[in-house]
Amino acid sequence: MSLPTKIVVIGAGSASFGENTLSALMHSKKLRGSTLALVDRNPETLDIVRRLAERLNREWNAGFLISAHHHRQEALDGASFVVSAIEVGAREGLWKKDFEIPLKFGIRQPYAENGGPGGFAHAARNLVPVMEIARDMEKACPQAWFINFTNPMIRICDAINRHSRIKAVGLCHQIYIGYTMVGIALGKDLGIEVPDGITGMQADIQQAVLHNRVKEQIVPRVDIQAAGLNHFSWILSIRDRQTGEDLYPLFRQRWNQLGPAFEPLTRRVFDAFGLFPVPGDTHLCEYLPWASDPITKPWEKYAIPLYDWDLMAAVRDFQHERLASIADGSTTIEGLEDTDSEGALEMIENVAAAGTHYHLAANLPNVGQIANLPYGATVESPVVVDGAGIHPVHVGAFPDPVAELLRRETTVAQLCVDSAVEGNRQKALQCLLLDPVINDFEQAKQVLDDYLSSYKEYLPQFWK
Repeated sequence: MSLPTKIVVIGAGSASFGENTLSALMHSKKLRGSTLALVDRNPETLDIVRRLAERLNREWNAGFLISAHHHRQEALDGASFVVSAIEVGAREGLWKKDFEIPLKFGIRQPYAENGGPGGFAHAARNLVPVMEIARDMEKACPQAWFINFTNPMIRICDAINRHSRIKAVGLCHQIYIGYTMVGIALGKDLGIEVPDGITGMQADIQQAVLHNRVKEQIVPRVDIQAAGLNHFSWILSIRDRQTGEDLYPLFRQRWNQLGPAFEPLTRRVFDAFGLFPVPGDTHLCEYLPWASDPITKPWEKYAIPLYDWDLMAAVRDFQHERLASIADGSTTIEGLEDTDSEGALEMIENVAAAGTHYHLAANLPNVGQIANLPYGATVESPVVVDGAGIHPVHVGAFPDPVAELLRRETTVAQLCVDSAVEGNRQKALQCLLLDPVINDFEQAKQVLDDYLSSYKEYLPQFWK
C-alpha cells in the first residue's frame, strides 16, 4: 500500500544526497506516486540530481511527480516533509579557515567542525539560511517535519525547535561507529570477521570500507542503546539479540585487551567515567576540555588526525562527476536499490503511511527522555516513529559526571544558537568563553572578532 505525500529536499545537489537519500526514497514502494520537489541554488548540481531522479523514476516505475527549483518558496506549499542537507559556502575551504583563524591567537582546536570555536562559526553561518527556511515553512507548510542532516546537528535542530514553530528531527549515522567498535572488541566472541588494517574510527575513505564490513556483521547480532548529544553520545547497554545477554561486562574486558593505540582518547574517557562514548576520538575531542592544551599538546598524545580538507573536496567533486554519469545514462543504476538514507526514508515512510519503526538515534527536544539534562534542549536518543510522529524513547538519567559534560555542551550550543539568531555579540562571546577549547578571555574575544570580520558576508545579523 502506498500513501502519496510531498517531500521537499533543500540542498538536493549535495554530493551524498543523490546517491543515498534520493535513491532510497524513490525505491520505496510505500512512497510510490509521491511528489518530490528538489531545491538547490547551484543550477549545475540541481540539474544533475533532477536528471538522476527522472532516470530512477522511469527505470523503477516509481510514479513520482518530480520538480526542480532554484528557490524553496516555489516548492514548499503543501509539503509534509522538508529534508535539509544545506551547507553554506565551499564546505571544506571554510572548515579549514575555521581551524586556522584561532591558530593566530594560540588556540589549536582538535577538529573544528561541531564544537570549539569552529563549531560556533560553522553553526552561525548555516543558521542564517536554516532560519529563513523555517520562516518560509511557517507560512507554507507549518505542520511539516523538518528533517535535518546539516551540522552542527544539535545547534541546527535547537534553533528550529526553540526559535520557530516547526517540528525538527536531526538524523546522523554516528551510532554505527559505536557498533563498529563493539564489533571489533567482541569479534572473536561473536564470530565476527574483523578485517586487518583498521587503525581508528576517523573519517577516511579506506577506513570506512573496513568499518562497514564490521558494521554489517555486528548490527544483526547485538542491540546497542545509546543516548546523549549528537557526536557526544554514550552507550547505555549492549545486549545479544539472540539470547538477551548483557554484553557490556564482556565488552569492557575485551576493549581493555585491544592495543592502547586504538582510539586512545575514547579509552581514557571510558576508564574515567565508566560509560563508553560512541563517536570515536575525532568527534569526541571537540567537546572535552582535555584535548587542546597548547603546552601538553594532547592531539599528539592521542594521535587525533585533522580532517583532510583538500582530499575530501576532491572526493566531493568526484562524487558529483559520478552522479552526472549516472544521470546521463552512461553509468548503471545497479546497486542503488539498497542505499541507506541515514533515517530519512524511515521517518517519512512511517509517519506518512502510519507504520511503526524503532530508530537507533535521532535528535529531538528533551521532554524527559534524558532525565537530568535540561528540558527543551536538543538531545539524541532512540525514537519510535509512527503515524502520529516521532517519539523519543526514555532512557533515564546519566551518571552525574557524564551529565555535567553534556550540560556544559548544551549551554554552549544554546548560547551559540541564541547569538546567531539574534545577532548578539555578547552571547557569542559567552558561547566561546564557556567552550572547553578556550581558556583565555582575550583569546576568546580575538577569535570572535576575527570570525565576525572574516565571515561578514555570511553573518550579516552581527553587523546590523
